Amino acid sequence: MIPGRTDFEMKILSPLVKVFPEEAPVEMTENMRYSGLKGETVSFQAAYYGACMTKEYAQVAVDSEIRDWIRIRSVELVPSAYPCNAAYDDNYLRTTPGMFPDLLRDLEDSKAALIPRQWRALWIDAEIPEDAGAGSYEIVISLKNEKGEDLCSGRGEIKVIDALLPTQKLYHTEWFHGDCLADYYGMEPWSEEYWEMLENYIEVYGKRGMNTILTPVLTPPLDTAVGGERTTIQLAVIKREKGHYSFDFSRLKRWIALCRKYGIRYFEISHLFTQWGAEYAPKVIVREDGEVKKIFGWETESDSLDYRDFLKEYLQALTSILIEWGMEDYVYFHTSDEPSEEHLQSYQRARKMIEPYLQGFKTIDALSDHAFYEKGLVEKPVPASDCIEPFLKAKVPGLWTYYCTAQCTAVANRFMAMPSARNRILGVQLYKFGIEGFLHWGFNFYNSQFSLKHINPYAVTDADSAFPSGDAFLVYPGDDKKPEESLRLMVLFHAMQDIRAMELLEHLIGREAVVKEMEKGLGREITFSEYPMSDTWILDFRRRVNEKIEEMTGRMNTEMP
Repeated sequence: MIPGRTDFEMKILSPLVKVFPEEAPVEMTENMRYSGLKGETVSFQAAYYGACMTKEYAQVAVDSEIRDWIRIRSVELVPSAYPCNAAYDDNYLRTTPGMFPDLLRDLEDSKAALIPRQWRALWIDAEIPEDAGAGSYEIVISLKNEKGEDLCSGRGEIKVIDALLPTQKLYHTEWFHGDCLADYYGMEPWSEEYWEMLENYIEVYGKRGMNTILTPVLTPPLDTAVGGERTTIQLAVIKREKGHYSFDFSRLKRWIALCRKYGIRYFEISHLFTQWGAEYAPKVIVREDGEVKKIFGWETESDSLDYRDFLKEYLQALTSILIEWGMEDYVYFHTSDEPSEEHLQSYQRARKMIEPYLQGFKTIDALSDHAFYEKGLVEKPVPASDCIEPFLKAKVPGLWTYYCTAQCTAVANRFMAMPSARNRILGVQLYKFGIEGFLHWGFNFYNSQFSLKHINPYAVTDADSAFPSGDAFLVYPGDDKKPEESLRLMVLFHAMQDIRAMELLEHLIGREAVVKEMEKGLGREITFSEYPMSDTWILDFRRRVNEKIEEMTGRMNTEMP
């Protein structure tokens, strides 16, 4: 800070703080020092305040020998008309409508906006290379005026641990809505322009720890009003001639190749029946007699003879090509999303229809009624995190879990109105209970509830006041046809990195010892509804994990002849 100047201020903060414009954040010394493994992205924030009279811009400068590792973005405020459901607990930052810090935007010409008498924040990522040298590195972040003089500055430190972050084992899917991208950008699905845009989103999807992706072989029948429909996004090109079908899966092959390019290994085939009960067929588009037409949809009961005949030919053709491509171990089939007890019979009927054609393939569905699993109707159930206890007690092998708008009390979630610690604690919970996969419904859902209309997610963050802001999407659709990430996405990515670090430590000291270290001093066990809620605990636990890794790898290196 320039001597005598008191109108500018900077504080170095952890990635778990949400900086609101009217609240001065609390700076803690421990939040100025971080550690990470090779191949990991370590993040922190620099909050700043300017008592200027009008909006101004300051040059952002970085002084560090690891400058090439660093990316700086501004944390932008976005509106929330619906921050929480009627049911909420005391672990929310705010429960009234307002502006929330969420959007991460690359700086233009390395300049940060100074807003009169408001606190704002910079988000700093340090992407540690796999060949980085171990040791501590100082990072100085400064805001400078047009003369190059410091307005304010802050210092952080990153210690690189001499160990490589392991490859992610957890299956992680955030449902990818290709139709929403086509709608927002005004593109024809599967045009070359669309494929180019799609690659930008899939690249970010894979980079941030999502290795499993919803694949729209047919247009997914998700969040669609009865009688309504979403933009056709069907990968399969289907022809019907004399009552029989032929299938061209070349677009599916291109989709798989594109996803694999960015580390996405597993593919969820879109649902074969409508959501909430499997009572109807999804939309199916075919070419017949030179005309493109819809032959199935809400008007088609799921057990109709015509749809049964279609499913037989479709699934036989699809599974045959997947086997030819060597995909059996990388594919999951969905029946219907979120059936409840009242849908048990219709779901069972749907399962019996498709079962003969899915031999050798895995099936998976988000459902929280344990009866579906007890009756053998789904191989891999995905219960909500607040309904997972019966599945844990039954020791369901390879268990997955999910959360969404309904998981608004007690358990982890990622709403904008929640503290970031409630987002990141998920990694600790998934590791402790040996959860195989995590599913969420919204990577980029830019529609209102039931897809009645399209929305601009920069202006409407709550699916038209249907879901708490932060539930429906993790990325924003940038003007350059590239996604802009959210603070929530980065925090969730850190949770996935935490799991990988704990798995490395497990390799060194054993799983029981890792859980013991996790729960040390808490006086109680961590569950999905009982867990430490403070930023400090999460950051301290991750430091302890890194210190143990450093200690054990150092000891191993010393003991080696």
